Amino acid sequence: MTNSQTLVQHRDIQNWVAARHGMPAIARVPDTKGEIHARLALSFSSPQDRPDSPRPDATPQADTGMSPVSWSAWLAELDRQHLALKVSSQNEADFEFVERQGIDDSAHRNLGDMLN
Repeated sequence: MTNSQTLVQHRDIQNWVAARHGMPAIARVPDTKGEIHARLALSFSSPQDRPDSPRPDATPQADTGMSPVSWSAWLAELDRQHLALKVSSQNEADFEFVERQGIDDSAHRNLGDMLN
């Protein structure tokens, strides 16, 4: 993903998603051992699904297993999995989940450097 930035702060993530008419979602999926895990997702409405757009005849879409959730539940799961959101700097809904570990470490180091 070219021209990207990584969002860690909850407010930044919510603002980025809202600007693209998105909603938080979670799917409960089994792993290879049969244990259930949460898979985070973001659901973005297409232009014809938005309230201010004319609605054409809708055709049923495949069930992806995603369930809409509150921001607090979604952000808690994001934190539990130590993830951040890497997003396109363009005005599009292009994103991926990335490990937060390296991001947190560098942020703490920079803060520590500023305090010394």
